[in-house]
Amino acid sequence: MDFTDQIKQFSKRIASMKDSILTEEATKTSIVMPFFNMLGYDVFNPQEFVPEFTCDVGIKKGEKIDYAIMIDGDPAILVEVKWIGEPLDKHDSQLFRYFGTTCAKFSILTNGAIYRFYTDLEETNKMDMTPFLEIDLLNLDDNKILELKKFCKENFDESSIFDTASELKYMSLIKGVLREQFANPSDDFVRFILSNGVYEGVKTQSIVDKYQPIVKRAMSQFINDLVSEKIQNALKTNDETEKIEEAPIAENDTPTAKSEIVTTEEEIQAFYIIRSLLCEAVPVERIQFKDTVNYLGILLDGKVTKWICRLSLKDRSKCVFIQENGETIKHQIGSINDLYQFKDVLAVRIAELG
Repeated sequence: MDFTDQIKQFSKRIASMKDSILTEEATKTSIVMPFFNMLGYDVFNPQEFVPEFTCDVGIKKGEKIDYAIMIDGDPAILVEVKWIGEPLDKHDSQLFRYFGTTCAKFSILTNGAIYRFYTDLEETNKMDMTPFLEIDLLNLDDNKILELKKFCKENFDESSIFDTASELKYMSLIKGVLREQFANPSDDFVRFILSNGVYEGVKTQSIVDKYQPIVKRAMSQFINDLVSEKIQNALKTNDETEKIEEAPIAENDTPTAKSEIVTTEEEIQAFYIIRSLLCEAVPVERIQFKDTVNYLGILLDGKVTKWICRLSLKDRSKCVFIQENGETIKHQIGSINDLYQFKDVLAVRIAELG
């Protein structure tokens, strides 16, 4: 069973037992410890998973956080647990106090169902008040499962996670703003829309009020049209599924039918996984992608002559092509999560490309 299936099965377990969990201690033993055990940590080894870890704050001595996950003898992740029925919004300040007292780069606030991940993007050694990642195990998102997998013991790479944390945090905040504007367009947003060639007159409050419901309906229709278009494009290109199996990969390969190219969410996620794997080798902005009919090319500096790898992520056949010792090798993968196993090979390829 792969990690995604394990998480989804664990989600069902939480849903079935959450109403019978009545205390914080029960939350820890029945959900939180099994969760971190699933991530690969030995929760019964006090040298790796330390309960009641001391975090002295100023003149207050003996302050303790529920757990500290140790990497090479040092705390890497601090974990504060609340009862599963308790909202988390009032408890981030407690975790904030503890964060700066250790060398841990990440902290997690959880009630067993919801896990909020924090770091210090805005000011070193000072925990951000906004999490860069929030995972609700009762409402799973496949993209967030991919991010959670980075916290598994076998995948944990502090610098790699930190490099992608900023993007995750601000993408989440931006999506929240967009979600709010789509649901309830603000006056300023309506004026912005009207000012872009929609309405030439003075944007008085009465005009804004008149056009606000129209803007809302237009955005809703736009999203529906966009989704419909993507579905239609996916259906049109479905017959390309097997072509990558026999299609030769040429250095000058370019799209032959741009209208058929649809960059999927899975391809974008794969691109960010590869970026995270190579962030120690080169600045992440140098790693770019170019989509074609048959594959997604991951490029160094955007040059097709400096391709790092090529991905074919069709439903029935997923594979990654990597040049090894001057020969293009095809690797079958079950899902994009399997890309993590190619970190060393990709690093060699990057070194070859310079």
